[in-house]
Amino acid sequence: MNKHKRHEIFSRLRAENPNPKTELEYSSPFELLIAVLLSAQATDVSVNKATRKLFPVANTPEAILALGVDGLKEYIKTIGLFNAKAENTIKTCRLLIEKHNSVVPDNREALEALPGVGRKTANVVLNTAFRQIAMAVDTHIFRFGNRTKVAPGKDVLEVEAKLLKFVPKEFLLDAHHWMILHGRYICVARKPKCDACIIEDLCEFKEKTST
Repeated sequence: MNKHKRHEIFSRLRAENPNPKTELEYSSPFELLIAVLLSAQATDVSVNKATRKLFPVANTPEAILALGVDGLKEYIKTIGLFNAKAENTIKTCRLLIEKHNSVVPDNREALEALPGVGRKTANVVLNTAFRQIAMAVDTHIFRFGNRTKVAPGKDVLEVEAKLLKFVPKEFLLDAHHWMILHGRYICVARKPKCDACIIEDLCEFKEKTST
C-alpha cells in the first residue's frame, strides 16, 4: 500500500466522522482509566452498563478504594474476568493515592506501572484523555491494519509501530478511534461488510464480500 492510498483512506474516515470518540462513557481521566481497565476482553456496552451504576457512587480513587474488592465486585460482576479486575482496580486506586496524589499520570511509564494496566490500556488513556499520539492496537485495529494492508504485522506491536510510521501525521491523533469503529461495525471479523465500506475501493483485502 502506498502513502497516497493511506492518505485517502484516512481522509474518507475523517470526512465521515470528523470528531471520533471512544464508546466508553467517562467524564474524567480517572473514569476513563477504570473503564478501559474493565474493558479487557469485554465489550464497551457491558462496561458502560456497569460504570453507569458504579461511577455515580464511586468515581475517585478514594471512593472506589473505600468500596473494597468485594464491594466493587457487586458493581462489575456482569463483566468478564471481574474477580481479577476488581483486585487490580483496588490496587491501582491505592497506588494513585499513594504515589500520584490521586491524579492519573499522563506518561506511559507511570501508567504501565499500575496493576492491570498494560501497553494497550496506557495508549488509550494517553490518546483519549491526554490527547497524545498513541496507538492502542486491539483486535479491531489489528484486523484493520492487516486486512486493508494499511499496516500489516504479525503481532500487535508490529502493527502499532507501522501505524505510527505510516499513518499521515494529520490523522495520527484520531486514527485509533476511526479504525476501532470501522473494525467494530464494518470490517467485522467473520464477514466484513464490504458493500457498506467507504474505503472498499482502496482496501487491498483479497477476499472482499462485495459483489
